[in-house]
Amino acid sequence: MTTPQTPPPKPVGPALELPADLEIVYANLARIAHSPSDIVMDFAHLLPGEPRAKVRARVVMTPLSAKLLVRALTENLARYEAAFGEINVPTNSTLAENLFRPFQGPPPPEPPKE
Repeated sequence: MTTPQTPPPKPVGPALELPADLEIVYANLARIAHSPSDIVMDFAHLLPGEPRAKVRARVVMTPLSAKLLVRALTENLARYEAAFGEINVPTNSTLAENLFRPFQGPPPPEPPKE
């Protein structure tokens, strides 16, 4: 007898096509603004010791789409933490101060005392 094969699961949502020339963007800084009809997110990469960051991508969404994105991120982060452990967020200052401030580096050494 042969075992019946189960069909592969159907993907949820629309199929995504990735263009061959798609540029991958790494961001360690985000700026978010809004108007009554749009949420605007600028993503940038700030290099250590540099005073300015270059915006690499801008994403504009409706407020509804942004809220659905927050829901999707929340669900995905919960799955990530279930698999890899809790992500610890520093609590001694604001999130923006911890994640999106320029790199400070170690303090300079003290001059020798005479």
